[in-house]
Amino acid sequence: MSINTKIVAIDFEVAKNTITNDDLTKILDTSDEWITTRTGIKERKVISGDDTSTTLGIEASKKAIKRSNFNVEDIDLIIAAASAPEDIYPSVSCLIQAGIGAKNAACFDIKAACSGFIYGLNTARAFIKAGLYKNVLLVATDATTKFTDWNDRSVCVLFGDGAGAAILTATDKEDDIIGVNMISDGTCGDYITLTTQGINCPLVDKIQTEVKPFIQMKGKDVYKFVMTEIPPKLEELLEQTNTKVEDIDYFVPHQSNQRMIDALSQRLTIDSAKTISNIEKYGNMSAASIPVAIREGIDTGKIKLPATIMISAFGAGMTGANAIIKLDENI
Repeated sequence: MSINTKIVAIDFEVAKNTITNDDLTKILDTSDEWITTRTGIKERKVISGDDTSTTLGIEASKKAIKRSNFNVEDIDLIIAAASAPEDIYPSVSCLIQAGIGAKNAACFDIKAACSGFIYGLNTARAFIKAGLYKNVLLVATDATTKFTDWNDRSVCVLFGDGAGAAILTATDKEDDIIGVNMISDGTCGDYITLTTQGINCPLVDKIQTEVKPFIQMKGKDVYKFVMTEIPPKLEELLEQTNTKVEDIDYFVPHQSNQRMIDALSQRLTIDSAKTISNIEKYGNMSAASIPVAIREGIDTGKIKLPATIMISAFGAGMTGANAIIKLDENI
């Protein structure tokens, strides 16, 4: 008997502070019109005080567990897609484990930037299919605004903070994850960077190269990568899963830029009414953007269940990932 994967629950948490485009004009030479026409973003959620990617991940996890009706002790694996954590270690997944009391879970983080949720889905599915774990908590969480140069208007206007969590479990019924593909191209690694700096041992060469601890982005190169690499992989996924575009009920792309969202939809000939976008309210929340858009889409009635959903993401690395999933009425 084959072991398949069921997506039991999806939920999210976002930062409590809302920063509008007009607010940003107080610290930047910009305007609401400039930001909106280039990105589609009107406002974003930003953490403050003691909140971190971990605290957001804990709250999203608690909501998903409650929605799933699982006991937290039943979770045997936690995967955190966290590319901009507040600490290098302990891992975000271990801190989430402690925060929710999932004492029986093994934990590890993956780093695929904005593609992290889909990379995590594929990883969770592999563990479940192998029979190694039964109940997996997947958390995509980043507090990217803490690593943003608020003097750089080309970057700081883009990001917001949030977390999305999903509960996946083993089933002998039809697989909810119909297909996944992933791509990476390290030769494009300088397109999006966030550098940390250590200090050499005093017994060796003391020369250090000073780095800026902020997100750096080559926007035009990122756009070219996305439009060159992602559409063919989406078409390949449709072919591999014997799925037609008209079989897709909704398309939920990574919420990076409304222009990119529109361009991807047009390349796939997906009706704009089927394309889910909430970037206007949240900005780019890294790997959390897809689960947040799915849950909010369901809650607001934009997504009617049951549904077949195509999701697509890209991020630093460069990385990319696409998946076709099915969600039932009880998600």
